[in-house]
Amino acid sequence: MTINVLVVDDSGFFRRRLVEIINASPNLNVIGTASDGREAIEKTAALKPDVITMDYEMPVMDGITAVREITRLYGTPVLMFSSLTYEGARVTLDALEAGAIDYLPKNFDEISRNSTEIRRTLHERITSVSRARTRTRETPRPATDTIAVVPPSSIERPARRGQRPSIVAIGASTGGPMALQQLLLQLPANFPVPIVLIQHMPASFTRAFAERLDRLCKISVSEAKDGDLLRPGHAYLAPGGQQMMIEGRGQGSIRIIAGDDRLHYKPSLDVTFGSAANEYGAKVIAIVLTGMGADGREGARMLKGKGARIWVQDEATCVIYGMPMAVSKAGLANEELPLDKLGSRLLEEIPS
Repeated sequence: MTINVLVVDDSGFFRRRLVEIINASPNLNVIGTASDGREAIEKTAALKPDVITMDYEMPVMDGITAVREITRLYGTPVLMFSSLTYEGARVTLDALEAGAIDYLPKNFDEISRNSTEIRRTLHERITSVSRARTRTRETPRPATDTIAVVPPSSIERPARRGQRPSIVAIGASTGGPMALQQLLLQLPANFPVPIVLIQHMPASFTRAFAERLDRLCKISVSEAKDGDLLRPGHAYLAPGGQQMMIEGRGQGSIRIIAGDDRLHYKPSLDVTFGSAANEYGAKVIAIVLTGMGADGREGARMLKGKGARIWVQDEATCVIYGMPMAVSKAGLANEELPLDKLGSRLLEEIPS
């Protein structure tokens, strides 16, 4: 099935180049273009695209305002383009909160070159965004008490309840920034164990994301640094472009390494989960949130082998049900829960 795309950007050069790259795929078709946010809303209503690529800085109406209106009115999945800077990260996070599904760096030099890698990345990202679950803001979500937790037969709560967790490890990819924000907002300042966070994100974005979470949440959040001591009530976000490992039982610490170039993801859930399995064994709760691919499955396998508890976000509340599905299909999850239930379940397992 062909995916119809609306390209929105105030740069004529960037629009033309995106159209060329997108149309190079037999499964993608640019159905129209727009040069500002207001025109994007009008074209969305008229053309009904499957995916919109959106710039954030445009005349008449900026990209974030346009995303918010398109999400409210039509629920069309949006792929945001942003600069790989600290300020670009802040704008991108605002766009994700407004309703954008995912983002890509906007780099004129790279887009000018006839790069196979750029073409492949853009095609893959548009395709994955087209599969994302979106809701218009006027469409009511199911009431919390009507969202059933329906675990597969292989998913069950462990019989033992006496083993108090010493650490929580949470990983996510596409759709993850807002999912992590929603989950962490449910936790009190005196949450009694440390939390490690792994979000697939560029190196220039993680500091801004950690600062945003720290500002919004009751718990403390910071971008993890090599040598950080793990403290209760504090969440440590893995820095983009590197791997985060946990060392030492008791009051453990963070180790940040460059990691193996053979690993596709930096940071990777598998790396952090695996180190948590080695250091804390059964005293880990690992949570896999929305995201494309299967990162986290092998780390969950190591954790499961040590008796740790593995939870996954359910399909109905995922933007992309990829990583949680990979863990569930492998028979590694103890529970499959809607996003708005995960915080309360954590507080059941680890009361303050």
